Amino acid sequence: MAVENQEYKKKLATAIASIPASLDRETIFQITITEIRQLINADRVALLRFYPQLNWQGEFICEDVADDWNSILGVRVEHWPFREELAAYNTEGYIETITDIEQATLSESEAKICQKFQVQAHLVVPILKVDNTKDATTLTKTELWGLLCIHQCSSSRQWQDVEIELAQTMAQNLGVVIKNTDLLEAAHYQVQQQKALARVIKRIRTPLDLEEIFKITATEVRQLLKADRVGVFRFYPERDWEGEFVSEDVGAEWNSALAVKVYDHCFGEQFAVHYQKGRIQAVADIYQAGLSDCHAEILAQLQVRANLVVPLLKGAGTEILPELWGLLCIHQCSSPRHWQDYEIEFVQQIADHFGVALQQEDALRQKVEQQAAQLTISREKEKLAKSQKIVGNLFNKIRLSLEIETIFATATQEVRKLLQVERVAIYKFLPDFSGEFIAESFAEGWTPLVGVQPIIKDTFLQETQGGRYANNETLAVDDIYQAGHTECHVQLLEQFEARAYALVPILPGEKLWGLLAAYQNSAPHHWQKDEVDLLAQIGVQLGVALQQAEYFQKVQEQSVQLAARATAMERSAEREKTLAAIVDKMRRSLDIETIFQTTTQEVQQLLDADRVAIFRFNDDWSGEFVAESVTEGWIQLIQEQKENPKIPANVSQCSIRNLQNSLTDTYLQEIKGGDFTRGLIYRTCKDIYNSGFSDCYIEVLESYQARSYAIVAIYQGKKLWGLLAAYQNSAPREWETAEVKLLAQISVQLGVALQQAEYLKKVQAQAAELEKATERQKALSTTIDRIRQSLDINTIFQTTTQEVRQLLEVERVAIYRFYPDWSGEFVADSMIDEWTPIVQTPLAINPVIIKLTNAGKLPRNETFVPILQGEKLWGLLVAYQNSSRRYWQDEEINLLAQVGVQLGIALQQAELLEKTRTQTEELTKTLEELKQTQVQMVQAEKMASLGQLVAGIAHEINNPVNFIFGNLTHVDEYAKSLLNLMKLYHQHYLEPVPEIKEVSEDIDLEFIIKDLPKTIDSMKIGAERIRQLVLSLRTFSRLDESKMKKVDLHAGIDSTLLILQHRLKLKPELPQITIVKNYGDLPLVPCYAAPINQVFMNLLSNAIDTLEEKLKTDKFFTPTITITTEINPDNLDTVLIKIADNGLGITQEVKDKIFDLFFTTKDVGKGTGLGLSISYEIIVQKHGGQLFCNSQIGQGTEFIIQIPIHQESGVRSQESGEI
Repeated sequence: MAVENQEYKKKLATAIASIPASLDRETIFQITITEIRQLINADRVALLRFYPQLNWQGEFICEDVADDWNSILGVRVEHWPFREELAAYNTEGYIETITDIEQATLSESEAKICQKFQVQAHLVVPILKVDNTKDATTLTKTELWGLLCIHQCSSSRQWQDVEIELAQTMAQNLGVVIKNTDLLEAAHYQVQQQKALARVIKRIRTPLDLEEIFKITATEVRQLLKADRVGVFRFYPERDWEGEFVSEDVGAEWNSALAVKVYDHCFGEQFAVHYQKGRIQAVADIYQAGLSDCHAEILAQLQVRANLVVPLLKGAGTEILPELWGLLCIHQCSSPRHWQDYEIEFVQQIADHFGVALQQEDALRQKVEQQAAQLTISREKEKLAKSQKIVGNLFNKIRLSLEIETIFATATQEVRKLLQVERVAIYKFLPDFSGEFIAESFAEGWTPLVGVQPIIKDTFLQETQGGRYANNETLAVDDIYQAGHTECHVQLLEQFEARAYALVPILPGEKLWGLLAAYQNSAPHHWQKDEVDLLAQIGVQLGVALQQAEYFQKVQEQSVQLAARATAMERSAEREKTLAAIVDKMRRSLDIETIFQTTTQEVQQLLDADRVAIFRFNDDWSGEFVAESVTEGWIQLIQEQKENPKIPANVSQCSIRNLQNSLTDTYLQEIKGGDFTRGLIYRTCKDIYNSGFSDCYIEVLESYQARSYAIVAIYQGKKLWGLLAAYQNSAPREWETAEVKLLAQISVQLGVALQQAEYLKKVQAQAAELEKATERQKALSTTIDRIRQSLDINTIFQTTTQEVRQLLEVERVAIYRFYPDWSGEFVADSMIDEWTPIVQTPLAINPVIIKLTNAGKLPRNETFVPILQGEKLWGLLVAYQNSSRRYWQDEEINLLAQVGVQLGIALQQAELLEKTRTQTEELTKTLEELKQTQVQMVQAEKMASLGQLVAGIAHEINNPVNFIFGNLTHVDEYAKSLLNLMKLYHQHYLEPVPEIKEVSEDIDLEFIIKDLPKTIDSMKIGAERIRQLVLSLRTFSRLDESKMKKVDLHAGIDSTLLILQHRLKLKPELPQITIVKNYGDLPLVPCYAAPINQVFMNLLSNAIDTLEEKLKTDKFFTPTITITTEINPDNLDTVLIKIADNGLGITQEVKDKIFDLFFTTKDVGKGTGLGLSISYEIIVQKHGGQLFCNSQIGQGTEFIIQIPIHQESGVRSQESGEI
C-alpha cells in the first residue's frame, strides 16, 4: 500500500509539474482535469463553478469524459438541492464521497441530478479561492469558487484515501491558479482601464460634440468590459422622470435601445434621490435581484439579464446636491454576470468625467446662448437702423409730394415692402364714424378692397366715436380666431381676407381721421413691437401730411379767391405764395438753423417788418433769441444778448430779473410759459405805449427797439417750444388777420420742422450708436477669440488688458485679485507709455463692491466690474482714465462686464486644466509606486523563501552535528581507555605473539597511538566549526524574530561575514580579502533582525564585487573591507555602522542614482538593481534611519547606516504596514 501511495504521489507531482504556469486559466483547467481522470481512471472529471450573486447557481465550465458517457459541459444547475451544505464546503473544506448512489441517502432532487448525469459514484472536492490581500494580522479569507467533481458512471466505486488526497491537492492547486489568474486579469484590466480612461478624458477635453463623446466612449467601454450594450440614458425630471437612451454601442445580435421611451412611475419616489447621492446599482441577474415588476419589465423589454448602472451627475463635488442628468448603463443581455469591483470603479470614473463634460457643455451652451443673444441684439439694432433708414426715405418721399393720393399710394406700398405683409391699407372715417378704404397695396392673389368694399359700418366705433383709436392707441392681433372677437367682427375681417392685423390711428391734429392697417392674410402673424411702433410713426407722418395737405389746400383755395379779387387781394396772394415758398424751402432742408434763418428772412420781407425773430424757451422757462432778420439801422438782438446780459427776453408781461449769461423771464418760469402753454396761438400789440403796459415792460420792449409786435407760439408736438415774433420798430402798426394767420401757419411748419429735425437727430444718434456698438461687438469677439487661443492665465490676462484698453480708449486697464482675507494685488495691467505699472500694488478700495445705479450720470476716474470664478468673487477688472474724469457709458460698462465673464470662464478652464495635470501626475506616481511595491513583494517573497531554506538547512545539519559532537566526548574517553589498555599490555607483555606483532606492524600501531588523540581533537574542532556555522545561519535568517526586537548588531555583522567567508578567503586566482573590525561599544538596538542582516549582506556583497573588479586590473593591491560601529557623536540617540572598501569607487552621476529601483552598474545577468534600493527602504522606511554613500574614484566607497537607538511610533510596523 505504501508503494502504491508513493506511486500516486509521483504521478501527482508529475501532473502538477506538467501544467505550465504561463497558460490561460481555461487551458490549465482542461489539462488538470485530463490529468486527474487519467490518474484516477474515472469516467468523468468536471469543474462546477458557483455564482453566489445568482443564489448559488452553478455551471459546468470544463470536463474530461470518456466516450461512452454524456457530456455535461455548459449545463447549469439552477435549483441547487444542497445549498445548506455550501457553508460547510466553504468553512470546513468538506469533501463528499459516495461509493454507490443507489445505496446512499439522497434527496429526490439530488437523485434526479445524479441520474441525469449518469453518475453511480462520485468524489466531490471544494475549490477554495484564497484571498491573501489582507495584512499579516488578518486571518486568511477563503471563498468557495466551485467544485471538482469526479464521476464514476459505469459502476459503484470505493474511493481510496490516496485518490481523495490527490483530488484535494489538485483542488488546492486550482484555487491557487484561480487566484493568480484573477490577479493577472485584474492587473491587465486596470492597465487597459487606465488607457481607456485616458482616451476618454482626452476626448472629453477635446471640443467635440457631446453626442460624439457619448458614442465614442460607449464603444470604448463596451469593448473593454466585453458587454452586450453600453448606453447613455437621459432623464427628463419635468416629465415625472421619463427618459430615453441618447447614445449607445450595442452588439449586432441585440436590439437598439435608442428608440425606446422609458417611464418607471416608481423611479422618482424610490431611486432619484439615491442616484443624486452617487448610488451605483450592480445587478448580476435581474430575475434574482428582487426588482419591482415595472422595473423588471423595462429591463426585459431591453433584453437585459445583468446590468451595471452609474449616475451621471452635474455639479458633483460641490456643497449643494448635484443634478441627476442621466445614467451610464452597462448591459449584459446574453447571460447573468458578476460585476467585478474594478469594473464598477472604472465605470464610476467614466461617469465622473462625463459629469465634467456635461458641465463643460452647459458652460459652452450658456456661452453660445449669450453670444446668440448678443448677436440677436446686434441684428435687432441693425434691423432697427435699416428700418429707420427706410422710414426716413419714406418720410422724404412723403415730403416730396403734396398730393394726398400720391402720399397714400407711396406709404402703403413702402410699408408693405418694409413689413413684408400681404396687404397695407388706409381706412378713412366718415362723419358718422362709418368708413371706407381709400388706398391700399396688396400682394398678388388677393382681392382689392378700395372701390370694392361698400361703406363699412362698425357699430362699436360709431357708438364710441373711434374707440381706442381716438385716444391714439394701437391694436395688433396675431390671429383673429384666437383674439376673442365676436362672430360678426370675425365675419367682417374674413371679408377683408385677414387672418392677422395691426391698426394705428391717423390723427391730423387732435381729431381721428382714419386708420393705417397692415394685414397678413395667409396665416397668423406675430407682430413685433418695433413693427407696430414703425406703423405708428408712419401714421403720425400721414397725419402731418394730411395737415400739410389741408393747409396747402387752404392756401390754394385762398389763392384762387385772391386771384378772383386780384387787385384787392394781390398782397395777400403774394403772402400765400411766399408762405408756400417758405414751406417748400423748409421741407428741402433738415438743418434747423438754416430753416430758422430762411424763415425769418422770408417772413421779414413778406410782412415788411423791421424785425422777425425766433425765441426758444429753456427747460426752466427762461430763454434766448436763436434767429432773427432785421433791417438796417436796428440793433441785432442775438449779438446784443451775448454782449449785454441785461436785455430781458420777456414778450408777455414784466417780471424780469437780471441773470448772467442767459435771458431769464422769471414770470414765464413761474407760470411755465403763460398763456402760450394753455393753447394761445398768438398775441398782437399795435402800440406799446397805448396798451397799458407797465413802465418796466415798456423799458424791456424799448430795449428791443420795438413799437409794435405780433407773436405766435411754436409747438413741437404738444409742447411749447418757443415764439415767432414780428416787430415794427419805426411806428405803430395794425396787424391784419391774414398776417397773424400767416405767422401761425409758419409757426406750425416750424413745429413740424423741429419734430423732423429732432427725429432725424435721434435717428442719426441711434445709427452712430449702432455703428459704435457693432464695432465694439466685433472687437469684443476678437478679444474673446484671443482669450480662447491660450490656456495660460498670465497670457490671457495680458492680452485682455491690452485689448480692452485699446477698445475703450482709456489710459489704463488692470486686473486685481482678491486673497481670502480680502486683501489683494494687481496681477496684470496695460497702460499708455507715460503711466507707471501697478502690478503687485495693493488696491486701495473697499472690498464690498457697491452696485452702480447711475454709471453714466456722474464723471469718475475709474470703473470696475467683478470677475467671478463660478459663484466666488475672484477679483476685479478695472478701467482708468487718470488724466481727467470721464462719463462712463452703459455699453462700455456692459462690455467690460462681458470681458469679466469671459475671464471668469478662462479661470475655471485653467483651474480644470491644472486639476487634470495634477491627476495625471498622481496616476503616474501611483503606477511607479505600484511597480516598486510589486518588486518589493517579489523580493520579500524571495528572501522569505531563502530564509526558510537557510533555516531548514541549519536545522537539518544541526541534528547530526549535535549527535556527533555529543558522542565525541565518549569516543575520546573510549580511545584514552583503549590506549591505556595498550600501554598495560605493552608493559606486561613485552614479547607479544608473532601474529599480534605482525598486525601491529601492518597497522603502524605506534602512529595510531600518537595520532588518534590528535584526530579526535580535530573532529572536535570540525564539529564546533559546523555548530558555529549553523548558529550564524540561524542568526542571519532570524525567522523566529519577525517583530522588532533589541538585537546585537555585531552578531548580525559577524554572522553575515561567516556566510560570506567563502568569498573572503584566499583563492588560487584571488588573494584573501582583509576584514578590519572597528567595533564600538554599542547597546542592543531595536530593529528587524532579518531585514538588517539583509542590508549587511547587500552592502558587503557589493564591496566584495568591487574589490574583485579592481583585482582584475591591479593584482598587487591589498583588498580591504573596514567595518566601523559607534554611537553617533552628533546625535547620541543614533548608532552608525560604516562599511568601507578600497575598491574602484563610483562617479557622482552613478552616486545620484545608486538607490533608484532597477539601477545597476553590473553586467546583464549579474545585477538586478534591487539590492541598494531595498536596503534604502529597510533603513529609511522600516527603521526611520538614514543610508548615506561617500565615494572617490580609485579610492573606494563607504556606506554609512544611521539607526535610532529608541524607535518611536512613527516607524512603520513590519506586521501591519501602518504608521
